[in-house]
Amino acid sequence: MPDDTTHLWYVSYGSNLCADRLGCYLQGGRPEGGLRTYPGARDTTEPLDARATILPGRIFFAGESRTWRGGMAFYDHEAPGSTPAGAYLITIEQFADLAAQESDREPTPDSAIEAALRDRTILQADGDTLVVDDGLYSRLVRVGTIDRLPVLTVTSIPGIGDVDHTRPSEPYLAMIGRGLRETHGWDDDTSQRYLRACIEVTPAR
Repeated sequence: MPDDTTHLWYVSYGSNLCADRLGCYLQGGRPEGGLRTYPGARDTTEPLDARATILPGRIFFAGESRTWRGGMAFYDHEAPGSTPAGAYLITIEQFADLAAQESDREPTPDSAIEAALRDRTILQADGDTLVVDDGLYSRLVRVGTIDRLPVLTVTSIPGIGDVDHTRPSEPYLAMIGRGLRETHGWDDDTSQRYLRACIEVTPAR
């Protein structure tokens, strides 16, 4: 059985809700509708398990994606609301390589994220966060525990009220919608209402 020295649950709240899209980070490839081809992780094995979950907090869209154009999805665990998400049981190494590619970097064996994930003195409690570098997705957030393993995600350093919001592209929204259908069984209308609310959220400055 996996333990917390080798495995964790990675939680997706954006396009990685879709298993094929996540596969581009693990096995390599270009997501449908995307503009970028990913190298994949050093370990290309499939997740050992996957399940739907709900996170506290909200997502928002900011910046401009090299893959999709338009805004990228980020997560603020302190914002009021809830976020449908998908949890994948993967290795610490895979998580680090996935996070590197999220930040438009090549996976490396000596990344700051991997070193942080192997440090068992940090991210011990739900809600703990750690900024590991200056990448797009450089904030680690522990959002729970499943089967005694930590549940972690990555997001930006700024929160929902600290950055200008940008509209996501239609291909990106379509990929997130596909993931919501796969993970939570949502129909198109439910997905569109949820995403529209995320786009229209007004940051509290």
